[in-house]
Amino acid sequence: MINRLVERIQKTNAPIVVGLDPMMKFVPEHIRQAAFSEYGETLKGAAEAILAYNKGIVDAISDLVPAVKPQIAMYEQFGTEGLIAYQKTVAYCKQKGLIVIADVKRGDIGSTSEAYAAAHLGKVTVGTKTYAPFDADFATVNPYLGSDGIQPFLKVCQEEKKGIFVLVKTSNPSSGEFQDRLVDGRPLYEIVGEQVARWGETCMGEQYSYVGAVVGATYPEQGKVLRALMPKAFILVPGYGAQGGKGADLVHFFREDGLGAIVNSSRGIIAAYQQEKYARFGAKNYADASRQAVLDMKEDIAQALRERENAAKGKGHGEL
Repeated sequence: MINRLVERIQKTNAPIVVGLDPMMKFVPEHIRQAAFSEYGETLKGAAEAILAYNKGIVDAISDLVPAVKPQIAMYEQFGTEGLIAYQKTVAYCKQKGLIVIADVKRGDIGSTSEAYAAAHLGKVTVGTKTYAPFDADFATVNPYLGSDGIQPFLKVCQEEKKGIFVLVKTSNPSSGEFQDRLVDGRPLYEIVGEQVARWGETCMGEQYSYVGAVVGATYPEQGKVLRALMPKAFILVPGYGAQGGKGADLVHFFREDGLGAIVNSSRGIIAAYQQEKYARFGAKNYADASRQAVLDMKEDIAQALRERENAAKGKGHGEL
């Protein structure tokens, strides 16, 4: 699957993943009312509204980006109906040719970790039949229970040729409370990054490992260090847009060939119509606003990478 992700990024020329993190306040009124008129103001009504909202966005952006990243908590809040909407969202995205990164941040050990891995990436057997319950292509995983929590996911990745993104340096402001703590004189995130590289050696694609890392766009200097520590790991970069990250912050997450990272934007894209910049589209055309936000993000990242390339060429000429 990591090979396919690279191919899709090259084909779209967009190292972008759209976070499908729906909240009811993002869903336009006309979509909510249509769902409520059929199912009432119920959990099912809410779930059907977010599913319809998601489909509109996916239809508008599926030709522009390689992947989407649904955050499962936004669906779980609506109970079992929300999880059904999550499952249907994953299936719809895959039908549209998109790679699905399940943002589930699972972290446990033993049979519990095995069950999480089977549910989100693998298969379960029921009698004589086998099912892929959620059937995502990648999943985010919390490493802080150690290898016991990661090995079951690695086993499924090897069997199914799928992947994981391990939390290394997250984008939130308080991440440093633990992740920046010094261990033997080094930040903990560096030690985790080195372990990600070791785990990845057991699950290799053509250029990159099935084991990637999550490193926030809000920490570009740490990203530069971690890129060097994990040369074969793809980096999932949250924190662009609404959390303050911009194209210029991202260049160190990429290798010199422009690959090696995929940048996430969630509400900056899916709720673009609520921003002043895209207000002209209006709620009825919310999906068109999302498409324009993707195009703008794509150009922002491309420009930053071009500037890095030009700076490198200039430095090389200067040395001559």
